Amino acid sequence: MKINSRRNFLKKIAVGTLSAPLAKIGAFGNHNAEQKRLKRGKMYYRRLGRTDMFISEISLGSSPLPDWALLMQAIERGVNYIDTSHIYSNGNSERQIGKLFKEFGRDKLYLGTKFHLGKNWNEKTIIQSAEDSLKRLQSDYIDILLIHGAEEKKNITDERVLSAFDKLKTAGKIRFQGLSCHSNHKNVVQTAVDCGHYDMVQLGYNVFDIEDKQEKVESYDDYLGESGLRSLISHAAVKDVGIIAMKTLKIGGKRQNLENYKTDAVSIFQAMLKWVLENKNIASACTEMLNRKQLDEDLAVPGQALTENEKRSLFKYVAENSENFCHMCGLCQTQCPSGIATTDIMRFLAYYEGYKKTNRAKEEYSRLNPKQTIKECKNCGQCESICPYNVAVRERINYAHKVLAGTS
Repeated sequence: MKINSRRNFLKKIAVGTLSAPLAKIGAFGNHNAEQKRLKRGKMYYRRLGRTDMFISEISLGSSPLPDWALLMQAIERGVNYIDTSHIYSNGNSERQIGKLFKEFGRDKLYLGTKFHLGKNWNEKTIIQSAEDSLKRLQSDYIDILLIHGAEEKKNITDERVLSAFDKLKTAGKIRFQGLSCHSNHKNVVQTAVDCGHYDMVQLGYNVFDIEDKQEKVESYDDYLGESGLRSLISHAAVKDVGIIAMKTLKIGGKRQNLENYKTDAVSIFQAMLKWVLENKNIASACTEMLNRKQLDEDLAVPGQALTENEKRSLFKYVAENSENFCHMCGLCQTQCPSGIATTDIMRFLAYYEGYKKTNRAKEEYSRLNPKQTIKECKNCGQCESICPYNVAVRERINYAHKVLAGTS
């Protein structure tokens, strides 16, 4: 995007002149094959694609999980889907969820857990990871097993991955298969949806993906349009592949004091979740709820439409905070002549700055090959010339190296 057009867009959304269609709450009868949404108690549930699982519109992220009492409250108030991974809290997230199964009954909750395609991975390491997860979960089966952070489309259809999935499914150890995707969405999600082997995809989607519905995209090269994500989400729906949104609040478990963006009694975080759930092709917004205030805040959202005033607050927030916000489209990383992992580094920096997950950010950064870091940068500027959002990529990855490698 050109700098002037970007400024014009930000000026427009700051005064609320752009708009997007609001979701409509439909009427619900008895469940049937065509039904996409249900209400039970105060919680609304949406169908997760061809899994036919109806999961709560607000689902629980577990990196980290809330304390036991709060976790129990979340389930009692209708949350029925938990996203986890074998690495979260060194496996303790899965262990806590296992205790939860014992408390509420395994058939009352849905779970998605993940495995990594790390160094020297193969079919056996995938199967072993899943079996280790089952032991920690004290469960006979996993509802959805996901590839964690899939970034290369070649891995999606790799025979070793598909064979591992097939063997685990045949053994009754997993019900469905999916993947989470942090970057290179266009290639990864398109492949996952079209190959027919994946039942759901979990991907980043938040208010910084605001689209201009009333003007040509030349006035704002929105991320959804630029990366193809908008059409991918719709395409997934056509193929009946479920979508769960993650990174929905941008700032993760650490929520800043943003009272300036509050609309009446609705916080900016509630408005963010409403914005995500406006998209009827998204089954659930995954969040971390780490204290009672966050729990009350998030669970008040289902069934509530986004108002025009709340929308204006969101646009104002985006306008005032979008500078140097990386949307993880992966263009800079794929075009870097030195092979620097720019998108990965930006994600680790987001963990450090926004999510306040300092240790995780440093650990993830330390796993990078030194040749993928700023040390190899030739200062050619290719990353910034191709970035749709004019992010100061070189400045950001320099800063990331200072704080994450301990050189500051």
